Order: sequence, then structure tokens, then C-alpha cells
Amino acid sequence: MSLFQFTTRRLVSQAFCGLKSASSKKQKFCLEMARPSSNMAEFREVFAKAKHIAIITGAGVSAESGVPTFRGAGGFWRKWQAQELATPEAFARNPSRVWEFYHYRREVMLSKHPNPAHVAIAECERRLSKQGRSVVVITQNIDELHRKAGTKHLLEIHGSLFKTRCTSCGNVAANYKSPICPALAGKGAPDPETEDATIPVEDLPQCEEDGCKGLLRPHVVWFGETLDPNILTEVEKELEICDLCLVVGTSSVVYPAAMFAPQVSARGVPVAEFNMEATPATNRFR
Repeated sequence: MSLFQFTTRRLVSQAFCGLKSASSKKQKFCLEMARPSSNMAEFREVFAKAKHIAIITGAGVSAESGVPTFRGAGGFWRKWQAQELATPEAFARNPSRVWEFYHYRREVMLSKHPNPAHVAIAECERRLSKQGRSVVVITQNIDELHRKAGTKHLLEIHGSLFKTRCTSCGNVAANYKSPICPALAGKGAPDPETEDATIPVEDLPQCEEDGCKGLLRPHVVWFGETLDPNILTEVEKELEICDLCLVVGTSSVVYPAAMFAPQVSARGVPVAEFNMEATPATNRFR
């Protein structure tokens, strides 16, 4: 069965060690918000034996770095939510507005730094590689903080804020310019009262490949777009050989990434979840 096929088999929850009955309202609240305590001794034993570890990360890993997600209540840029700007249709209608949004996000990220979560994951990869063991980080984040922290084996399934793709020739290139083009200098303020810059298309970021000069777009996966099949193939290979999967800082609701860990668990591979709250996938993990 392909890792990316939806399984019709019901995933059975497994028993947890150390669960105690709540004796107060506070304890009841904690049990609702966080997963019952697991057997850490068993986890350490499994971790010590694992040869191929896959770590799946999401926005929660970057929260402590102060990275805005533009999701949930109050998650607006000006008067729009990300879902209204991060689409091919929005870019076709108003590439200037979309580029202002992404220019703002790029500039914000240039001031952010990896937090202890990014550092711990990178250090885990570094230490285990010396023991002949492998770690791959499969992230939904586009902020490149894993890369900044030193992670080497990184699969960015939703792309990167610091890569562009030409809408004409398709060339993908790293781009850390600040501003990304002169016309966007000082633009992108998130205040709701800010007027659109209405930058002409010819002044927006352009491809630098010989003779092209096509309009660039952020190399990120927008709503309504499919993930890069080459990246998915790499992810599939890694998840098929992993003997331990860690889920860190992700709510497991964005597909197809939300399928990764549950289907690894379905073939009997231990999955450990590191989150502040329970998620829709929590009870599927060991």
C-alpha cells in the first residue's frame, strides 16, 4: 500500500502508561488540553535503537521565535487572511498586493532566529550522524529556521519564503535580497489602514535567467496547489524506511502532511508526539 493512499482500516488507539484519574478541575483541564503522560522509559529505549528517524514539524516549532502564522483569530495582514492572498488566483488578480504580503513576511523572518526547538533538532541530527544513524526533518514551515539552526537533511514540503520561481521559465532560485526588488522597499506594512502600493508588474521581482525577465512568484505551495511530486517522492522514501517518527509542533490537520505520521503508525512504527495540546492525530500514536 502506498504511504499516500487513504487507508480504510480504522486506526486503533493504544493504551497509555501512567494515566491517573483527575481529582480536581485543574487536573481535568490539563487532561483535556494535553495528552496523558506516556512511558518515557519506553520512548528512550525505542529512540536508542532507532536507525532512521523522521521528524515532522509545523508552525508550533517556530512559535517561540515569534513567527507570525496568519492563522486563526486575528491572523490578518491588513484586512486579508492568508487564505485570501496565498492563492494562484490572488496572484493573477493582484501580484503587487501578494508580493507586498510576502515581502513583509520575508523582512520579518530576516529578524527572527532559531529557538531551542530548532537547535535541539539540529543537534540530534548532528550527534546521531556520528553514530551512523540518520535523521530527516520534514517540515511544513517556510521560514528556513531549521536550516539556520544547522539541520542538513531537510525536506521543505511547502517551499521557502527565500526561494522564487519564475512564472515564465519555471526557474527556482534562492533569494535573500532585502528588499527583494527596489519597488518593494518600505512596502508591505500590515496595518489595516495601509493603502496598496499598486506596483506595476514590470517593477515587481523579475527572473534573472538570461533573456527571461519573467515575473517571479514566491516558491511556496499556495492554497489550491499540489505539493511538488519530487519532494513527495523523497518524503515517501524516508517514511518507508524510518523506524521511529517524531511529530513536533504541528496540529496534524493540514493535508497531505497530516497523513504522514498516522500512516507510519499504521504499519507498526512507533510515533511520538511533542505538542502543547492534544491534536486530532494524538490517539493514533504510540
